[in-house]
Amino acid sequence: MSQVDPHPIVIEPARAADAPAVIALIGRVFAEYGFAWDPATEVPDLYQLDRRYGGEAGAFWVARLDGQVVGSVGVERLPDGRAELHRLYLDATLRGRGVGRALVEAVLGWCRAAGIGRLTLWSDTRFDRAHRLYEGMGFTKTGERELPDDPNDTREFGYERAV
Repeated sequence: MSQVDPHPIVIEPARAADAPAVIALIGRVFAEYGFAWDPATEVPDLYQLDRRYGGEAGAFWVARLDGQVVGSVGVERLPDGRAELHRLYLDATLRGRGVGRALVEAVLGWCRAAGIGRLTLWSDTRFDRAHRLYEGMGFTKTGERELPDDPNDTREFGYERAV
C-alpha cells in the first residue's frame, strides 16, 4: 500500500498576486548565498508579471507547498524564435526532490505547445546544483558572461537545449 504525501507540492501558473511571494522567495535564496538584495534592480520583471510573462510573450509558474510559494520559473519568447528560461528558484529545503525538474518540464511543455524549438538560459556560476539539474536535463553550456556594475560580482553560465 502506497502512502499519500499529506503535503504535496503543486506546480501551477502564477497569478499577478503571486509576485510578492516570488520576490520574497528569491530574496531568501539571495540571503542564503550572501548576495546583496535590491528587488527593484534584481527582479524588475516580477513587478510586471502579467505583462512580461503573459499571453504570447511567455509564462510563469510557481510551486506551492501548503499554499505557500516555494518555487518559481518563467519563460519568455525571444525575437529570434527561441525562448529563455528565467527565475528558477526553489527553497533550500526542497532542492533535490524533483521540484526544480518539474518546473523546467513546465517550461519545456510550454515551448513545445508554442512551437519553440530551442530553450536558452543564464545562471549564476555559483548555483552549482542548478547547473547539475540543467546538464542532467540535456542542456549544454554555451558560454559565460559577467554582469557589469553588479553588486554581487555576478558571472553567469549560458545553457541551451533543443525542446
